[in-house]
Amino acid sequence: MIIKEIRSKEIISKSNLPESDYVINPYVGCCHSCIYCYASFMKKFTNHEEEWGQFVDIKINSPELIPESDKKYKGKSFFISSVTDPYLQLERKYKITRQILEKLINWDIKIGIQTKSDLVLRDLDIIKKIKNCEVGITITTTDDNFRKEIEPYTASIENRLAALKELKKNGIRTYVFIGPIMPYFSNWEDVVNITKDYVDFYYFENLNIKGTIWFSIEKWLEDKHPEYLKKYIEIYDTDNNYWINIKNKIEDFCLKNNIIGKVCFHK
Repeated sequence: MIIKEIRSKEIISKSNLPESDYVINPYVGCCHSCIYCYASFMKKFTNHEEEWGQFVDIKINSPELIPESDKKYKGKSFFISSVTDPYLQLERKYKITRQILEKLINWDIKIGIQTKSDLVLRDLDIIKKIKNCEVGITITTTDDNFRKEIEPYTASIENRLAALKELKKNGIRTYVFIGPIMPYFSNWEDVVNITKDYVDFYYFENLNIKGTIWFSIEKWLEDKHPEYLKKYIEIYDTDNNYWINIKNKIEDFCLKNNIIGKVCFHK
């Protein structure tokens, strides 16, 4: 893992996400090594020779780039983070995300935080002071052995569930991002059933294999589950209703069980 400290020119960027106006990414890159990572496209812009997942740049001046006043951003929504995890293990040392949140405490904005780490609980004291803040935890599976296959350097599922419970206990609005749904492996119903007592709503996303992602997925299948390689090829290379059927099943499940959920499937 190549770790560098850099100075960024800006930290607040306009968002292309439908749920937020602006995004804040305290780091460039990630060290989770998720085989399905959509953010690998960022290498086109970062000028890194290293493989995605093998480098992290720490924007050490990020807190300094947060304006003193929220005048320009009043009433807007912010997402932390879109192409990195704000609670990488490096955050324990650098506390960049914590310092950013401290600067945003009194801003009149909506803040959404999404992570795969229970380290978010460290900043519960700050999050509780933010008037409009929700925290989402990504959970792709309830099987921790499978988690180690597809996202090896992330927090355990047990720790993520504990973090959700503690957040909810402290009055924080919580959500679970169930994604990506890995065909034949992801047990999204189990994720909902296990967490529904302490989660306010859910996002569901399917596996996106665009760009270089397919090569990672193909290698994983060849190494770990060769019997499913042909099935994945059929899903993504033939005209079929696989994802339409999954989408309908999710929506029916949410309706019958009074679950607030949004399906965000890629074509």
